[in-house]
Amino acid sequence: MREVRVRFAPSPTGALHIGGVRTALYNYLLARQHNGTMILRVEDTDQNRFVPGAEEYIQKALAWVGIKIDEGVGVGGPHAPYRQSERKPMYMQYAKQLIDAGHAYYAFDTEQELEAMRERLKLAGVPSPQYNSITRAQMRNSTTLPEDEVKELLETKVPYVIRLKVPRKEEIRLNDMIRGWVMVHSSQIDDKVLMKSDGMPTYHLANVVDDYLMKISHVIRGEEWLPSAPLHVLLYKYLGWEDAMPQFAHLPLLLKPDGNGKLSKRDADQLGFPIFPLTWKDPESGEVATGYKESGYLPEALINFLAFLGWNPGTTQEIFSMEELIKTFSVERIGKAGTKFDIHKAQWFNQQYLRAKSDEVLAEYLLESLKDEGIDCSKEKAAKIAAVMKERATFPKDFWEQGKFFFHAPVTFDENVVNKKWNDDAVKVLSAYKDAVAAMPSIDAVAAKSTLEQVTATLGIGTGKILQALRVSITGAGAGPDLMMIMEIIGKDEVIRRIEYALQTIKVKVA
Repeated sequence: MREVRVRFAPSPTGALHIGGVRTALYNYLLARQHNGTMILRVEDTDQNRFVPGAEEYIQKALAWVGIKIDEGVGVGGPHAPYRQSERKPMYMQYAKQLIDAGHAYYAFDTEQELEAMRERLKLAGVPSPQYNSITRAQMRNSTTLPEDEVKELLETKVPYVIRLKVPRKEEIRLNDMIRGWVMVHSSQIDDKVLMKSDGMPTYHLANVVDDYLMKISHVIRGEEWLPSAPLHVLLYKYLGWEDAMPQFAHLPLLLKPDGNGKLSKRDADQLGFPIFPLTWKDPESGEVATGYKESGYLPEALINFLAFLGWNPGTTQEIFSMEELIKTFSVERIGKAGTKFDIHKAQWFNQQYLRAKSDEVLAEYLLESLKDEGIDCSKEKAAKIAAVMKERATFPKDFWEQGKFFFHAPVTFDENVVNKKWNDDAVKVLSAYKDAVAAMPSIDAVAAKSTLEQVTATLGIGTGKILQALRVSITGAGAGPDLMMIMEIIGKDEVIRRIEYALQTIKVKVA
């Protein structure tokens, strides 16, 4: 197997879509598995779509999820520069090489002439007019014009583009690592522009030239590029680089959660989940889109989730560290069919990774929230709260959002619980329990439970009948984490104060 060299080659046209992160991940896993090289190349040949800040955003996003770049933008390397706009001078020589070999040609058509050609074809019943092996014969290009006229047009700097001369009758074959053999007839391919009139290459030429010069061994990219692959195969052939052509793998689409169509930013916005790894502010509109990081997703959980969007290990294991993914990943186990983007599964992964962290690490999330709220709390207490809350938390913010009752006594109470459980028996037990707690030197979970059981046994009232009433008096809610541990954490005096307040505030409804 040749040295594995892969590239992630985004265009700086905005924030990095989560599908792009998956593409980068699969490239990274293959590279690491074979001790290869991960390259970041910025494909900015379309200067009209360039968005300030996008390149920096892409680098930060990859760094956050743990994808380390070995070579490329921001790192450097032996094949610099890694921005295509900075490589502009080198592309023309390859375009002229194609012209000299009879595989490309100069086209001098104006926009008006191109539009007239399209209209003629539409009137003739052609549904998708193309500049191809048939229509090029009626256009102004170096295949139809006399050689001396072409020379004059070039010397007088008449605007032109360079187009690939696609053969009329040829079957183009590509062995895709995911899809197997893909065969396309050349009659389905138009004469794509390789060099634009501004001297910049199009994606097709720059992509192939750069992959060759950077010795790329595998091209793993989205399914949307599959229609372009036969064109790229032709370019490798015509440039004499067939033996160095990389292996291709075209990834399945990310679909909407219902499986009906490709996932878009609008879909994500409507369904209330992020589409970008980090928060992005559009420099033109000022619109802000919250990212996965700011929404509370852990990078390792997001990576684990993305890995399974199209790939599976062939086992029942679902939780994989990056190291385990590197060891287990194979392109051959990526499916062809589009995969549904299930945000609930992403949340599940986040829960699993949160629960696996130590109480001390989780305490830091809570302490950060408490700092923002101006609340003092010891690390020890925060760790205890984290231990109690971790089974219910999906995001780091949940330790505060769902655990406010540890720091603020309830002033309102769950009406459903009050209506169903706050009765004379509850008042009797809570009154007696308050006095029993007051007689205790201190309270811990074990003592809180045994004392409650002693009180209910003495009164002849089942503990289960009043437990929700006790909980609502302590937290204000009818459900939550271990109530006895909650009482241990807030302490004896606070337990007494909260029960007293509830007894004074909540009235027993007369039947």
